Amino acid sequence: MSSRACPCTPLLPALALTLVAAMGCREPATSAFRYSTDASSRAGLVALKDGVLTANEAGAVVRLERSGRVAWRAALDREVATRPALLGDSVIAGTVGGDLVRLTLADGAVQWRLTGEPPVLTAPVADAEGKFVFLVAPDGAVRSLFTDTGKTDWERPPPGKPEPTAAPRGFPVPVLQDGLLVVALGDAGLMALATQDGAKRWQRDVRDVLGMTLWQDTLYVSTRQGRVLALRLGDGTSLWEQAPSKALSSAPSIALGTVWVGTAGEASALVGLSPSDGKEVKRIMLPDPLVSEVTPVREDLLLVPTSGRQGRLIALNTATWAQAFSVRADTPLRTRPVVLGDQVIVLGLDGRVLSWRLRKIEP
Repeated sequence: MSSRACPCTPLLPALALTLVAAMGCREPATSAFRYSTDASSRAGLVALKDGVLTANEAGAVVRLERSGRVAWRAALDREVATRPALLGDSVIAGTVGGDLVRLTLADGAVQWRLTGEPPVLTAPVADAEGKFVFLVAPDGAVRSLFTDTGKTDWERPPPGKPEPTAAPRGFPVPVLQDGLLVVALGDAGLMALATQDGAKRWQRDVRDVLGMTLWQDTLYVSTRQGRVLALRLGDGTSLWEQAPSKALSSAPSIALGTVWVGTAGEASALVGLSPSDGKEVKRIMLPDPLVSEVTPVREDLLLVPTSGRQGRLIALNTATWAQAFSVRADTPLRTRPVVLGDQVIVLGLDGRVLSWRLRKIEP
């Protein structure tokens, strides 16, 4: 076993566990494993049935089993800055140097590789059948590729004025459903494209988008300026708009029938909105900003990763919305946790993958 993977080791100070007084001496979370990818990472985790997939700034793509054992590790030479796209029995990963590679999920073998492509700074997304993968270039151009060969299906050039402002971290992850690909292109706003040929179906002047998520037929969008919008996916019609804060820090996420966003500014908070009308239903103060998404565990816990230096993963008791406990990673948590049954897995900014097993919270 690699010295970097230490399954079932006792909690160390770097993985300190903080409990509310009501928990007594029973630990609600125990360490399952910790593993270092050997370089910083902003790629996030891809959830698999038996583990996770991640990547780092050194160009390593790593598949980990639930035990923390390394199933395989592939070297792509340049940073993989985004979450790879899962295609069932394979994954597609891109680098900041413009390489695009399809790897088999079983052993990481290269099926095809493209070079000289635009830098991959925005996460690629694949259709449900795994036949096409869609990519957004830093200049806002959008492409559809055949996943079996990597050849181009269609390409849409960058939008006209206003030109998109390509952030160094790329654009928000596109949303794909019902034959529509929704992309957020900075100052060019939101645009829905037909997956068949790239034709524009609708466009909305919504700028500085932090992220998007879908629930049923509604697209939820958050912006840096504190706006949260609900749009009808099919035609972009506005259903409601709210401003729960002067500034927001996270993409919206749907959990336990609520739309959740993180606030930015002097006081960090997690705000829950009603998906039907956007009215605020819950506000919970946080020690540091949420910059990714929340994740439910069963029906009794809501996990909130925070981006401060301590990297606290906060577990909220959904019966009372009080903090049940928190675990500390000592590195910012900037991507969404993965939950596999009673096990949670997180990726730290320093490239460590940390996992705990969670006990059910008693009433």
